[in-house]
Amino acid sequence: MKTPKELKVKPIKNGTVIDHITANKALNVLKILGLPSKDASVTIAMNVKSSLMGAKDIVKIEGRELQSREVDKIALIAPNATINIVREYEIVGKGKVKLSDKVKGILICPNPNCITNTPEPVKTKFQVIEKNPIVLRCYFCERNMNNRDIETQFNE
Repeated sequence: MKTPKELKVKPIKNGTVIDHITANKALNVLKILGLPSKDASVTIAMNVKSSLMGAKDIVKIEGRELQSREVDKIALIAPNATINIVREYEIVGKGKVKLSDKVKGILICPNPNCITNTPEPVKTKFQVIEKNPIVLRCYFCERNMNNRDIETQFNE
């Protein structure tokens, strides 16, 4: 009887591993991080079995450590994600993303009449109303945003 070959994902030397991403959200994570790019090699695993989540996605980014603003963006679409910083093949930092009570300057308000969508120099600000599922309310026009809206309204 022939046994199947096991394929292993190569460990990264330096970079970031984003684990516990909500299943089927890895591509959204790549989009908000501006990946793939010439500067960073990316490995994606989708719908991986997980004892905690049932199924999850994992993203490995070789050669790049995430900025705090990028982690804030990830928290909006993958609130259970963990961020692992890898240096010389060792995890040197591990943390869970945390959704703040206020989200500033990361999203675009979906209301075209909101003051933040005019030539006025006003940055967006949203209050977190619910965390599971995520519901945000614009501070200026009071329009609510849900998960579907959030995924399409990131400020580049």
